[in-house]
Formats: sequence, structure tokens, C-alpha cells
Amino acid sequence: MPKMKSHKGAQKRFGVTGSGKVYRVKSWRGHHLEIKSSRRTRRYAGKAILDDTSGRTVQRLLPYL
Repeated sequence: MPKMKSHKGAQKRFGVTGSGKVYRVKSWRGHHLEIKSSRRTRRYAGKAILDDTSGRTVQRLLPYL
């Protein structure tokens, strides 16, 4: 049986915490940050935990995560 392949797009976007929850990086933090207000850029900081349904979808895309 050959190895399963990880979805490369998902592999670059998602990770797993120590307790096994799937997280993602928040969007809109890429560029043009000088235009955006400090309040707005703070809101985009950090990671966001995925809900269980989305987490299961990501687990299927990333079997070795």
C-alpha cells in the first residue's frame, strides 16, 4: 500500500496544538499594514482555533498531522 499524500496547500496553512486542536493563521495580515488601523491589525494577530467540523476536514487533508 503506498503512502497517502498530504495536501500541500493545507500543509502550509494549518498546524496542530499540543492538545491536538487544529489552528490557522488569521487572514488580512499580509501587507498594506500602514493603511490599516492599529485596532484592526491587532485583531488579525495570533492564531485561531478551528471548530470540530472544519478540524476533521483538515485531518482528512493532512493524514500525518
